[in-house]
Amino acid sequence: MSDPSESPVPDTRQGRDGRDGRPAQRSLAQELFTLRRDPLPRMSRPRWLAWLPHVVLGYAAIPCGVLTGMQLNDHYGVFGGAVLGLSVLTSASVLLSMFRPIAAWWLGLVTTGLIAWAIHNHVGQGQSWHWTPAGPFTFAPLILMVALRVPARVTVWVIGITLTLSAVTDVVLRPPQSQTIIGGVAVLFGFVGVLGYALRATRLARGKLVEQETLTEEERARRTLLEERSRIARELHDVVAHHMSVISIQAQVAPHLVENPSEELKENLAGIRANALEALTELRRVLGVLRSEQPDDPATLQHPQPTLAELDGLVDNVRGAGLDVTTETAGIRRPLTPGVELTAYRIVQEALSNCLRHAPGSRVEVGIAYGPRELHLCIANTAPTRPAPPSQGAGHGLLGMRERAGMLGGELAAGPRPDGGYEVSAVLPMDPQHPPAGTAPETKKAS
Repeated sequence: MSDPSESPVPDTRQGRDGRDGRPAQRSLAQELFTLRRDPLPRMSRPRWLAWLPHVVLGYAAIPCGVLTGMQLNDHYGVFGGAVLGLSVLTSASVLLSMFRPIAAWWLGLVTTGLIAWAIHNHVGQGQSWHWTPAGPFTFAPLILMVALRVPARVTVWVIGITLTLSAVTDVVLRPPQSQTIIGGVAVLFGFVGVLGYALRATRLARGKLVEQETLTEEERARRTLLEERSRIARELHDVVAHHMSVISIQAQVAPHLVENPSEELKENLAGIRANALEALTELRRVLGVLRSEQPDDPATLQHPQPTLAELDGLVDNVRGAGLDVTTETAGIRRPLTPGVELTAYRIVQEALSNCLRHAPGSRVEVGIAYGPRELHLCIANTAPTRPAPPSQGAGHGLLGMRERAGMLGGELAAGPRPDGGYEVSAVLPMDPQHPPAGTAPETKKAS
């Protein structure tokens, strides 16, 4: 049986010469002859039971000492200060096992030997030696505390050393009129060792499970964030590629718009066009693979990216799915840079999708305000009127919205409202173009 707590990674303490077995023996010796602190693990759930094992073991130490003193007095007729000292040592070994299990085990062995020496000349016909009738039961907590905190091979050695010393002592020093209980001691200690191993393995497995769940959640969040960044990269690829294509075409047409252009102008425009084409080629080679899982598939379609001009169609689709949505636009509507248009559209789209998934039956208000230098978005919904169905998504849609807003240097905030609803608001900086002459501030409200 292998110990699940032992790591498959070689122990560096064994040194370089691991073939002759001596380094492994040194490692085992370090485990058996150590005074290092190894506190008893606290229970994590529920929190109010965290110190329960310590309390139980602390209370158990008192009966162990009292029982030892009573048996020395009543069964073997041993009196005096030695009885009090042996009782205190028995209780001290149990208490010490909460913090230093190996040291407590050695102290228990010494105490057992002292008890055997104290009762050697007081053993009557048929009485047990060198273990008193209660001795194995006061020593069993020490075996259990060792098994709970050390690898299985160390526990086996601890039990083996204990039983070997007991057997040798019984053979060499046992009074002729006494009887041995070494068989029952071996069964009891073996059972306690297996119990401690099982509890330790369960605790370690539970800890690894919690750690794995934490890592899985972090990996899921990281993967979702990377997927959203890849999606943003694909969309930026379309936007940047469009502008680079326009620059190339304008550089090619510009010489034909000037009468008798100079050779220097032609060379500069040709250089601009060549650099634009080269940058476009590199851009498509680097970012084009993000368009799909199979970038070489000719069936992959290239679609223009949505803008705020298509927001009405998005809202109509959401209304068709059963959501009550109202929109309000304030300020001077004007075309924005493609990045701002795309980011604003995606934020509204993701917020409406969240309302459909998590707030069925609610009323949603979408507000868009064009400021002098910033675009303000607000998507707010009331409390849902019916329970939301279970969602199979990763639950990280806000990560994508924050990524998009942060990419432009903007800000995004999201959180519950006092009425039980939810609100997403964003502020995106923009580089507005001059509006056409005669354009007046426009306010549009649709229900």
